[in-house]
Amino acid sequence: MDFTRFVSLGLLLASGLTTACQTPAPATGATSRPVSPTASATTPPAALRNTRWVLRTLGSQPVAAADAREPYLLLRATEQRAEGHGSCNRFTGPFELPAAGQLRLGPLLATRMACADPGATVTEAGFMRALEAARTYQISGDTLRLYDEAAAQPTAVLHAVYLR
Repeated sequence: MDFTRFVSLGLLLASGLTTACQTPAPATGATSRPVSPTASATTPPAALRNTRWVLRTLGSQPVAAADAREPYLLLRATEQRAEGHGSCNRFTGPFELPAAGQLRLGPLLATRMACADPGATVTEAGFMRALEAARTYQISGDTLRLYDEAAAQPTAVLHAVYLR
């Protein structure tokens, strides 16, 4: 009698575990389409400050990390300081937020290390120009777009990497 209860309990537990580990099938009639990780409908807007913004596009050109050094921008939450990496050199400087959607960076000071990769040198120079020319910004989900005064298109597009 005890053996029968033991076997029944074991089968019941095994059945429950198997059912709990299964992924439910999609609902019928639901449209299946890939969801972008940057979709603003699923991703709340990232905070401008204390988020590491990694450069992904400069002008209309995609940016690849050079020698595993990703160009990024970080606006400190506790002070009006910007810092980051251009590709070869680190930079720092003040920033201000004069009004909603407006951003002013600079003057930015950078280290002067030699850059072995000519592509990284070009990326860094373009990134620094885009940062210092930035006048407005827009955040959609985890994407930050920087605009200069005349641009209808962003001069730089950055993606959020969250800090704790």
